[in-house]
Amino acid sequence: MITRRSLMIGAAVSAVAASGARAQDWKAKYPELVFAVIPEENASGTVDRWTPFINYLSKEIGAKVTLRVANDYAAVIEGQRAGNIQIAYYGPASFARARIIGVKTDAFAIDVNSDGSKGYYSVFYVLAKSPYQKIEDLNGKPMGFVDPNSTSGNNMPRFVLNHLSIDPETFFSKTIFAGSHENAVLALAQGTVDVCANWWNNIDDSNLTRMLNKGMLKNADGSPMKKEDFRIILKSELIVNSPYAYLSDLPDDLKKTIRDAFLNAAAKDKDAFARLSDGKNRPWEPVANADYDKTIELVKFVDTLRKNKS
Repeated sequence: MITRRSLMIGAAVSAVAASGARAQDWKAKYPELVFAVIPEENASGTVDRWTPFINYLSKEIGAKVTLRVANDYAAVIEGQRAGNIQIAYYGPASFARARIIGVKTDAFAIDVNSDGSKGYYSVFYVLAKSPYQKIEDLNGKPMGFVDPNSTSGNNMPRFVLNHLSIDPETFFSKTIFAGSHENAVLALAQGTVDVCANWWNNIDDSNLTRMLNKGMLKNADGSPMKKEDFRIILKSELIVNSPYAYLSDLPDDLKKTIRDAFLNAAAKDKDAFARLSDGKNRPWEPVANADYDKTIELVKFVDTLRKNKS
């Protein structure tokens, strides 16, 4: 006898079977997923920080996830454009660049700071022992940027300098791209540059504080440097936090699985999640491409500055 209950059970069984079949379909196409991250710190530090989460992600998705530490920001963009990187951790400007050049990638999660905010700042550091108190004091001195596609390490600093009517290429004696946020601070500490740009959340949460906690910065006599050895002489307006993005053409059920794994990570694997920010960040929250429209405008503006000089 066919009843409403039996029909409902049959429909549920069919739905589960269909879902399982779809999962098998994407697993056949994607036996391995590549998750790439931008070079915020040195390669070994990045691997140590991310490996526990990669293990969690592999378990949650039900497929092998391989971590790829990019040599530069452009490598993440090009890897997703080629379809070789399925999941990526971008900086806001590098994600904006990817969207500008037509990479089919969608933001799905955003970092959340300890106070619940979803933004950070670009700052200009000098050594505290230096005489420099404001950016105008650095005329004719060497400047360290991070990477052409870094938000806090290049795009926002150039935007800020433009508003001060400062052309970096003529104002400073030279400008360099250090390649990572850590390398930029090292260049300042070692005297290669007299000022550098970097990311900063608050006085106790920045790339600088992470480097100091790892003992990466030393004085000439070998003694450890402290926060007080550095001075911020200029700070930008708020920048939207970094996004996590997956390829737009991934199967919908795979994208949902990835998205759920990220959004539930803080509850399901507290230790792995906490390691990513030294225990400072709150759980990831959903985000959309439209949240980076202002960053796209910023990147396009900086592009205009370059074109006007060429």
